[in-house]
Amino acid sequence: MAGGLPFGAGQGARAFLVVIDSVGIGGAPDADRFFNGDVPDTGANTLGHIAQACAAGEADEGRSGALNLPVLGGLGLWSALGLASGLTIPGATTMPKGAWGAATEVSPGKDTPSGHWELAGVPVPWDWTVFPESDPAFPADLVAQVCAAAGTEGILGNRHASGTTILAEEGQRHMQTGWPICYTSADSVFQIAAHEETFGLDRLLGLCQAVAPILHAMKVGRVIARPFVGNAGAGFVRTGNRHDYAIAPPSPTLCDWVSDAGQAVHAVGKIGDIFSMGGIRDVVKGRDAVLMDHLVRLAETAEPGSLTFANFVEFDSEFGHRRNVAGYARHLEWFDAALGPVLSQLGPDDLLIVTADHGNDPSWVGTDHTRERVPVLVHGIGTRALGRLVFVDVAASVAAHLGVANRGPGRSFL
Repeated sequence: MAGGLPFGAGQGARAFLVVIDSVGIGGAPDADRFFNGDVPDTGANTLGHIAQACAAGEADEGRSGALNLPVLGGLGLWSALGLASGLTIPGATTMPKGAWGAATEVSPGKDTPSGHWELAGVPVPWDWTVFPESDPAFPADLVAQVCAAAGTEGILGNRHASGTTILAEEGQRHMQTGWPICYTSADSVFQIAAHEETFGLDRLLGLCQAVAPILHAMKVGRVIARPFVGNAGAGFVRTGNRHDYAIAPPSPTLCDWVSDAGQAVHAVGKIGDIFSMGGIRDVVKGRDAVLMDHLVRLAETAEPGSLTFANFVEFDSEFGHRRNVAGYARHLEWFDAALGPVLSQLGPDDLLIVTADHGNDPSWVGTDHTRERVPVLVHGIGTRALGRLVFVDVAASVAAHLGVANRGPGRSFL
Protein backbone atom coordinates (compact mmCIF):
# COMPACT_ATOMS: atom_id res chain seq x y z
CA MET A 1 0.00 0.00 0.00
CA ALA A 2 1.15 3.54 -0.77
CA GLY A 3 -0.77 6.71 0.12
CA GLY A 4 -3.83 4.62 1.00
CA LEU A 5 -4.14 3.15 -2.51
CA PRO A 6 -3.57 -0.48 -3.49
CA PHE A 7 -0.15 -1.14 -4.97
CA GLY A 8 -0.16 -0.07 -8.61
CA ALA A 9 -3.69 1.35 -8.60
CA GLY A 10 -4.04 4.60 -10.52
CA GLN A 11 -0.50 4.35 -11.90
CA GLY A 12 -1.17 2.78 -15.29
CA ALA A 13 -0.93 -0.62 -13.65
CA ARG A 14 -1.44 -3.81 -15.65
CA ALA A 15 -1.77 -7.40 -14.45
CA PHE A 16 -0.70 -10.67 -16.05
CA LEU A 17 -2.09 -13.88 -14.54
CA VAL A 18 -0.32 -16.91 -16.05
CA VAL A 19 -1.49 -20.46 -15.29
CA ILE A 20 1.02 -23.21 -16.01
CA ASP A 21 -1.58 -25.91 -16.18
CA SER A 22 -1.13 -28.75 -13.65
CA VAL A 23 2.24 -27.68 -12.19
CA GLY A 24 1.41 -28.64 -8.61
CA ILE A 25 3.88 -28.62 -5.73
CA GLY A 26 2.42 -31.26 -3.43
CA GLY A 27 1.25 -30.90 0.14
CA ALA A 28 -2.53 -30.61 -0.31
CA PRO A 29 -3.98 -31.24 3.16
CA ASP A 30 -6.98 -33.13 1.75
CA ALA A 31 -5.12 -35.20 -0.88
CA ASP A 32 -6.33 -38.39 0.82
CA ARG A 33 -9.88 -37.58 -0.36
CA PHE A 34 -8.91 -37.61 -4.06
CA PHE A 35 -7.94 -40.67 -6.06
CA ASN A 36 -6.37 -42.10 -9.17
CA GLY A 37 -8.25 -45.35 -9.40
CA ASP A 38 -8.08 -46.80 -5.91
CA VAL A 39 -4.91 -44.92 -4.95
CA PRO A 40 -5.29 -41.68 -2.96
CA ASP A 41 -3.32 -38.64 -4.09
CA THR A 42 -1.50 -38.48 -0.76
CA GLY A 43 2.15 -37.72 -1.53
CA ALA A 44 1.63 -36.63 -5.14
CA ASN A 45 4.01 -33.82 -6.07
CA THR A 46 4.23 -32.86 -9.73
CA LEU A 47 7.20 -30.49 -9.61
CA GLY A 48 8.99 -32.30 -6.81
CA HIS A 49 8.90 -35.73 -8.40
CA ILE A 50 9.93 -34.38 -11.80
CA ALA A 51 12.89 -32.60 -10.21
CA GLN A 52 13.88 -35.74 -8.31
CA ALA A 53 13.71 -37.83 -11.50
CA CYS A 54 15.88 -35.30 -13.33
CA ALA A 55 18.45 -35.25 -10.54
CA ALA A 56 18.61 -39.05 -10.64
CA GLY A 57 19.20 -39.10 -14.41
CA GLU A 58 15.78 -40.66 -15.02
CA ALA A 59 14.41 -37.92 -17.30
CA ASP A 60 17.14 -37.53 -19.92
CA GLU A 61 15.05 -37.94 -23.08
CA GLY A 62 15.62 -34.76 -25.10
CA ARG A 63 17.32 -33.11 -22.14
CA SER A 64 19.76 -34.07 -19.39
CA GLY A 65 20.73 -33.43 -15.82
CA ALA A 66 19.06 -31.50 -13.06
CA LEU A 67 15.87 -29.59 -13.78
CA ASN A 68 17.08 -26.15 -14.89
CA LEU A 69 14.60 -23.40 -14.06
CA PRO A 70 16.57 -20.22 -13.30
CA VAL A 71 13.74 -17.76 -14.06
CA LEU A 72 11.02 -19.57 -12.11
CA GLY A 73 13.54 -20.37 -9.40
CA GLY A 74 14.38 -16.69 -9.22
CA LEU A 75 10.70 -15.91 -8.70
CA GLY A 76 10.66 -18.33 -5.76
CA LEU A 77 9.51 -21.65 -7.22
CA TRP A 78 11.84 -23.84 -5.15
CA SER A 79 10.97 -21.92 -1.99
CA ALA A 80 7.27 -22.41 -2.77
CA LEU A 81 7.86 -26.15 -3.21
CA GLY A 82 9.46 -26.38 0.22
CA LEU A 83 6.68 -24.30 1.76
CA ALA A 84 3.94 -26.47 0.24
CA SER A 85 5.30 -29.92 0.85
CA GLY A 86 8.52 -29.70 2.85
CA LEU A 87 10.46 -31.12 -0.10
CA THR A 88 13.87 -29.75 -0.98
CA ILE A 89 15.75 -30.55 -4.17
CA PRO A 90 19.56 -30.80 -3.88
CA GLY A 91 21.15 -28.03 -5.93
CA ALA A 92 17.88 -26.15 -6.41
CA THR A 93 18.77 -23.26 -4.13
CA THR A 94 18.11 -20.20 -6.30
CA MET A 95 17.64 -17.19 -4.02
CA PRO A 96 14.26 -15.65 -4.83
CA LYS A 97 14.04 -12.19 -6.33
CA GLY A 98 10.26 -12.22 -6.42
CA ALA A 99 7.49 -12.91 -3.93
CA TRP A 100 6.37 -16.49 -3.45
CA GLY A 101 3.71 -18.51 -1.72
CA ALA A 102 1.81 -21.79 -1.93
CA ALA A 103 -1.96 -21.85 -2.43
CA THR A 104 -4.52 -24.44 -1.35
CA GLU A 105 -7.78 -25.14 -3.20
CA VAL A 106 -11.07 -25.49 -1.32
CA SER A 107 -13.39 -26.49 -4.20
CA PRO A 108 -14.36 -30.18 -4.17
CA GLY A 109 -12.55 -31.00 -7.39
CA LYS A 110 -9.12 -31.18 -9.00
CA ASP A 111 -10.26 -30.15 -12.47
CA THR A 112 -9.68 -27.24 -14.83
CA PRO A 113 -12.86 -25.20 -14.19
CA SER A 114 -12.64 -25.57 -10.40
CA GLY A 115 -9.03 -24.43 -10.29
CA HIS A 116 -9.41 -21.51 -12.68
CA TRP A 117 -12.68 -20.24 -11.25
CA GLU A 118 -11.28 -20.31 -7.74
CA LEU A 119 -8.12 -18.49 -8.83
CA ALA A 120 -10.54 -15.92 -10.30
CA GLY A 121 -12.33 -15.53 -6.96
CA VAL A 122 -15.20 -18.02 -7.23
CA PRO A 123 -14.97 -21.39 -5.42
CA VAL A 124 -17.18 -24.11 -6.90
CA PRO A 125 -20.25 -24.72 -4.69
CA TRP A 126 -21.22 -28.13 -6.10
CA ASP A 127 -19.83 -31.59 -6.76
CA TRP A 128 -19.14 -32.30 -10.43
CA THR A 129 -20.73 -35.24 -12.21
CA VAL A 130 -18.20 -37.83 -13.32
CA PHE A 131 -19.28 -40.74 -15.51
CA PRO A 132 -18.68 -44.29 -14.21
CA GLU A 133 -15.80 -46.38 -15.51
CA SER A 134 -18.18 -48.82 -17.16
CA ASP A 135 -18.86 -49.77 -20.75
CA PRO A 136 -21.15 -48.13 -21.70
CA ALA A 137 -20.41 -45.09 -19.54
CA PHE A 138 -23.29 -42.82 -20.55
CA PRO A 139 -26.98 -43.18 -19.63
CA ALA A 140 -29.26 -44.24 -22.47
CA ASP A 141 -31.34 -41.06 -22.40
CA LEU A 142 -28.22 -38.93 -22.84
CA VAL A 143 -27.07 -41.09 -25.77
CA ALA A 144 -30.48 -40.69 -27.38
CA GLN A 145 -30.29 -36.90 -27.09
CA VAL A 146 -26.79 -36.84 -28.59
CA CYS A 147 -27.95 -39.02 -31.50
CA ALA A 148 -30.94 -36.76 -32.11
CA ALA A 149 -28.71 -33.67 -32.17
CA ALA A 150 -26.18 -35.39 -34.44
CA GLY A 151 -28.78 -36.90 -36.77
CA THR A 152 -27.24 -40.36 -36.38
CA GLU A 153 -28.53 -43.74 -35.29
CA GLY A 154 -25.82 -44.21 -32.68
CA ILE A 155 -22.52 -43.10 -31.19
CA LEU A 156 -19.11 -44.75 -30.95
CA GLY A 157 -16.93 -45.01 -27.86
CA ASN A 158 -19.26 -44.52 -24.91
CA ARG A 159 -16.48 -45.20 -22.41
CA HIS A 160 -13.51 -43.76 -20.54
CA ALA A 161 -10.60 -43.43 -22.96
CA SER A 162 -7.45 -41.59 -23.94
CA GLY A 163 -8.16 -39.12 -26.71
CA THR A 164 -5.41 -40.44 -28.94
CA THR A 165 -6.13 -44.11 -28.23
CA ILE A 166 -9.81 -43.86 -29.02
CA LEU A 167 -9.06 -42.36 -32.43
CA ALA A 168 -6.97 -45.41 -33.27
CA GLU A 169 -9.70 -47.70 -31.97
CA GLU A 170 -12.77 -45.98 -33.43
CA GLY A 171 -11.52 -43.69 -36.20
CA GLN A 172 -12.12 -46.12 -39.05
CA ARG A 173 -15.63 -47.03 -37.85
CA HIS A 174 -16.36 -43.32 -37.56
CA MET A 175 -15.34 -42.83 -41.19
CA GLN A 176 -17.59 -45.73 -42.23
CA THR A 177 -20.67 -44.91 -40.15
CA GLY A 178 -20.50 -41.16 -39.66
CA TRP A 179 -21.32 -41.67 -35.99
CA PRO A 180 -19.59 -39.29 -33.53
CA ILE A 181 -17.04 -40.72 -31.10
CA CYS A 182 -18.10 -39.88 -27.53
CA TYR A 183 -15.87 -40.55 -24.54
CA THR A 184 -14.97 -39.26 -21.10
CA SER A 185 -12.21 -39.39 -18.48
CA ALA A 186 -11.76 -39.06 -14.74
CA ASP A 187 -12.61 -35.36 -15.20
CA SER A 188 -16.16 -34.06 -15.42
CA VAL A 189 -16.16 -33.96 -19.23
CA PHE A 190 -18.10 -35.24 -22.24
CA GLN A 191 -15.84 -35.28 -25.30
CA ILE A 192 -16.98 -35.64 -28.90
CA ALA A 193 -14.43 -36.47 -31.60
CA ALA A 194 -15.24 -36.26 -35.31
CA HIS A 195 -13.37 -35.97 -38.59
CA GLU A 196 -13.04 -32.38 -39.75
CA GLU A 197 -13.58 -33.26 -43.40
CA THR A 198 -16.01 -36.18 -43.54
CA PHE A 199 -18.15 -35.21 -40.53
CA GLY A 200 -17.38 -31.50 -40.77
CA LEU A 201 -15.87 -29.10 -38.26
CA ASP A 202 -18.89 -26.79 -38.21
CA ARG A 203 -21.19 -29.76 -37.71
CA LEU A 204 -19.08 -31.01 -34.80
CA LEU A 205 -19.06 -27.60 -33.13
CA GLY A 206 -22.80 -27.28 -33.65
CA LEU A 207 -23.37 -30.70 -32.09
CA CYS A 208 -21.31 -29.82 -29.03
CA GLN A 209 -23.09 -26.50 -28.66
CA ALA A 210 -26.47 -28.23 -28.90
CA VAL A 211 -25.79 -30.87 -26.25
CA ALA A 212 -23.78 -28.64 -23.86
CA PRO A 213 -26.87 -27.31 -21.99
CA ILE A 214 -27.99 -30.91 -21.38
CA LEU A 215 -24.62 -31.86 -19.90
CA HIS A 216 -24.32 -28.63 -17.92
CA ALA A 217 -27.72 -29.29 -16.31
CA MET A 218 -26.22 -32.60 -15.14
CA LYS A 219 -23.29 -30.63 -13.60
CA VAL A 220 -20.84 -31.98 -16.17
CA GLY A 221 -18.19 -29.28 -16.38
CA ARG A 222 -17.28 -29.29 -20.07
CA VAL A 223 -18.34 -30.57 -23.45
CA ILE A 224 -15.21 -30.68 -25.59
CA ALA A 225 -15.13 -30.78 -29.39
CA ARG A 226 -12.17 -32.91 -30.51
CA PRO A 227 -11.78 -32.58 -34.30
CA PHE A 228 -9.27 -34.77 -36.11
CA VAL A 229 -7.98 -35.52 -39.59
CA GLY A 230 -6.27 -38.44 -41.32
CA ASN A 231 -7.21 -41.95 -42.30
CA ALA A 232 -6.76 -45.52 -41.10
CA GLY A 233 -3.65 -46.06 -43.22
CA ALA A 234 -1.75 -42.93 -42.24
CA GLY A 235 -3.29 -42.63 -38.78
CA PHE A 236 -5.64 -40.11 -37.19
CA VAL A 237 -4.37 -36.87 -35.66
CA ARG A 238 -6.24 -34.30 -33.57
CA THR A 239 -6.17 -30.75 -34.93
CA GLY A 240 -5.82 -27.43 -33.13
CA ASN A 241 -9.52 -26.63 -33.55
CA ARG A 242 -10.54 -28.01 -30.17
CA HIS A 243 -13.30 -26.04 -28.49
CA ASP A 244 -14.52 -26.32 -24.90
CA TYR A 245 -18.12 -25.56 -23.99
CA ALA A 246 -17.83 -24.99 -20.25
CA ILE A 247 -20.56 -24.54 -17.71
CA ALA A 248 -20.79 -20.90 -16.65
CA PRO A 249 -19.31 -19.92 -13.27
CA PRO A 250 -21.92 -19.57 -10.50
CA SER A 251 -21.14 -15.89 -9.92
CA PRO A 252 -19.07 -13.08 -11.51
CA THR A 253 -15.34 -13.79 -11.63
CA LEU A 254 -12.24 -11.63 -11.68
CA CYS A 255 -12.72 -11.26 -15.45
CA ASP A 256 -16.16 -9.70 -14.85
CA TRP A 257 -14.89 -7.51 -12.02
CA VAL A 258 -12.25 -5.99 -14.29
CA SER A 259 -14.56 -5.71 -17.30
CA ASP A 260 -17.35 -4.14 -15.25
CA ALA A 261 -14.87 -1.46 -14.16
CA GLY A 262 -14.35 -0.56 -17.84
CA GLN A 263 -10.94 -2.21 -18.10
CA ALA A 264 -9.88 -4.76 -20.72
CA VAL A 265 -9.46 -8.49 -20.18
CA HIS A 266 -7.31 -10.33 -22.74
CA ALA A 267 -7.47 -14.14 -22.78
CA VAL A 268 -4.61 -16.34 -23.96
CA GLY A 269 -5.24 -20.05 -24.54
CA LYS A 270 -8.34 -21.81 -23.27
CA ILE A 271 -9.24 -19.09 -20.76
CA GLY A 272 -12.10 -17.92 -22.99
CA ASP A 273 -13.60 -21.41 -23.00
CA ILE A 274 -13.17 -21.94 -19.26
CA PHE A 275 -15.02 -18.72 -18.44
CA SER A 276 -17.54 -18.92 -21.31
CA MET A 277 -16.07 -15.56 -22.44
CA GLY A 278 -17.62 -13.84 -19.42
CA GLY A 279 -15.98 -10.43 -19.06
CA ILE A 280 -13.36 -11.24 -21.71
CA ARG A 281 -12.73 -8.77 -24.53
CA ASP A 282 -10.65 -10.95 -26.86
CA VAL A 283 -8.96 -14.33 -27.00
CA VAL A 284 -6.08 -15.96 -28.87
CA LYS A 285 -5.57 -19.71 -29.12
CA GLY A 286 -2.91 -22.10 -30.36
CA ARG A 287 -0.12 -24.35 -29.22
CA ASP A 288 1.86 -23.23 -26.18
CA ALA A 289 4.73 -21.85 -28.27
CA VAL A 290 2.29 -19.67 -30.21
CA LEU A 291 0.60 -18.56 -27.01
CA MET A 292 3.93 -17.50 -25.58
CA ASP A 293 4.47 -15.23 -28.57
CA HIS A 294 1.09 -13.64 -27.84
CA LEU A 295 1.97 -13.23 -24.17
CA VAL A 296 5.20 -11.45 -25.09
CA ARG A 297 3.22 -9.18 -27.44
CA LEU A 298 0.64 -8.37 -24.77
CA ALA A 299 3.38 -7.64 -22.24
CA GLU A 300 4.55 -5.01 -24.69
CA THR A 301 1.20 -3.64 -25.90
CA ALA A 302 -1.60 -4.30 -23.38
CA GLU A 303 -3.22 -1.08 -22.23
CA PRO A 304 -3.03 0.41 -18.72
CA GLY A 305 -5.56 -1.11 -16.35
CA SER A 306 -5.85 -4.35 -18.30
CA LEU A 307 -5.74 -7.95 -17.20
CA THR A 308 -4.06 -10.56 -19.39
CA PHE A 309 -5.14 -14.04 -18.29
CA ALA A 310 -3.17 -16.91 -19.88
CA ASN A 311 -3.23 -20.69 -19.70
CA PHE A 312 -0.47 -22.97 -20.98
CA VAL A 313 -2.17 -26.35 -21.23
CA GLU A 314 0.46 -28.65 -22.72
CA PHE A 315 2.07 -29.39 -19.34
CA ASP A 316 -1.21 -31.12 -18.52
CA SER A 317 -2.51 -32.43 -21.84
CA GLU A 318 0.73 -33.58 -23.44
CA PHE A 319 2.79 -34.75 -20.47
CA GLY A 320 0.85 -35.00 -17.21
CA HIS A 321 -2.04 -37.16 -18.39
CA ARG A 322 0.36 -39.20 -20.51
CA ARG A 323 2.68 -39.73 -17.52
CA ASN A 324 5.70 -38.47 -19.46
CA VAL A 325 8.21 -37.24 -16.88
CA ALA A 326 10.96 -36.27 -19.34
CA GLY A 327 8.51 -34.46 -21.62
CA TYR A 328 7.10 -32.53 -18.68
CA ALA A 329 10.63 -31.56 -17.63
CA ARG A 330 11.45 -30.37 -21.16
CA HIS A 331 8.31 -28.25 -21.22
CA LEU A 332 9.11 -26.69 -17.86
CA GLU A 333 12.58 -25.74 -19.10
CA TRP A 334 11.11 -24.35 -22.34
CA PHE A 335 8.62 -22.23 -20.40
CA ASP A 336 11.30 -20.99 -18.03
CA ALA A 337 13.48 -19.79 -20.91
CA ALA A 338 10.51 -18.22 -22.71
CA LEU A 339 9.30 -16.35 -19.62
CA GLY A 340 12.42 -14.15 -19.54
CA PRO A 341 11.35 -12.04 -22.58
CA VAL A 342 7.92 -11.53 -20.99
CA LEU A 343 9.47 -10.17 -17.80
CA SER A 344 11.71 -7.87 -19.80
CA GLN A 345 8.66 -6.18 -21.34
CA LEU A 346 6.99 -5.37 -18.03
CA GLY A 347 6.94 -1.86 -16.64
CA PRO A 348 7.52 -0.76 -13.03
CA ASP A 349 3.78 -0.67 -12.27
CA ASP A 350 3.01 -4.11 -13.73
CA LEU A 351 2.14 -7.23 -11.77
CA LEU A 352 2.78 -10.76 -13.05
CA ILE A 353 1.63 -13.87 -11.20
CA VAL A 354 2.59 -17.39 -12.27
CA THR A 355 0.47 -20.11 -10.70
CA ALA A 356 -1.30 -23.41 -11.48
CA ASP A 357 -4.81 -24.83 -11.27
CA HIS A 358 -4.13 -28.34 -9.86
CA GLY A 359 -1.48 -31.04 -10.09
CA ASN A 360 -0.89 -33.82 -12.62
CA ASP A 361 2.08 -35.77 -11.30
CA PRO A 362 3.55 -37.67 -14.27
CA SER A 363 5.20 -40.15 -11.92
CA TRP A 364 1.88 -41.07 -10.30
CA VAL A 365 -0.40 -44.05 -10.94
CA GLY A 366 -3.33 -43.64 -13.33
CA THR A 367 -3.86 -40.74 -15.73
CA ASP A 368 -5.97 -38.28 -13.71
CA HIS A 369 -5.04 -34.96 -12.14
CA THR A 370 -3.56 -35.02 -8.64
CA ARG A 371 -4.74 -32.96 -5.68
CA GLU A 372 -1.89 -30.59 -4.76
CA ARG A 373 -1.07 -27.12 -3.58
CA VAL A 374 0.12 -24.77 -6.33
CA PRO A 375 2.87 -22.15 -6.51
CA VAL A 376 2.08 -18.44 -6.45
CA LEU A 377 5.09 -16.61 -7.91
CA VAL A 378 4.86 -12.83 -8.14
CA HIS A 379 6.91 -10.30 -10.08
CA GLY A 380 6.34 -6.64 -9.30
CA ILE A 381 5.94 -6.43 -5.50
CA GLY A 382 9.49 -7.00 -4.35
CA THR A 383 11.08 -9.98 -2.64
CA ARG A 384 9.22 -11.61 0.20
CA ALA A 385 7.55 -14.76 1.41
CA LEU A 386 3.77 -14.68 1.09
CA GLY A 387 3.20 -17.82 3.12
CA ARG A 388 0.39 -20.29 2.63
CA LEU A 389 -2.50 -18.82 0.68
CA VAL A 390 -5.82 -19.95 -0.75
CA PHE A 391 -6.64 -19.77 -4.45
CA VAL A 392 -9.09 -16.87 -4.10
CA ASP A 393 -6.30 -14.68 -2.68
CA VAL A 394 -4.91 -14.51 -6.23
CA ALA A 395 -8.07 -12.83 -7.53
CA ALA A 396 -8.21 -10.45 -4.58
CA SER A 397 -4.60 -9.41 -5.19
CA VAL A 398 -5.06 -8.83 -8.92
CA ALA A 399 -8.18 -6.78 -8.19
CA ALA A 400 -6.30 -4.68 -5.64
CA HIS A 401 -3.47 -4.08 -8.07
CA LEU A 402 -5.85 -2.95 -10.82
CA GLY A 403 -7.90 -0.81 -8.46
CA VAL A 404 -11.17 -2.71 -8.94
CA ALA A 405 -13.51 -4.04 -6.28
CA ASN A 406 -12.84 -7.52 -4.91
CA ARG A 407 -16.22 -9.26 -5.08
CA GLY A 408 -14.98 -12.60 -3.78
CA PRO A 409 -13.90 -14.09 -0.43
CA GLY A 410 -10.14 -13.76 -0.96
CA ARG A 411 -7.67 -11.41 0.74
CA SER A 412 -5.01 -9.46 -1.12
CA PHE A 413 -1.38 -10.32 -0.39
CA LEU A 414 -0.07 -7.08 -1.87
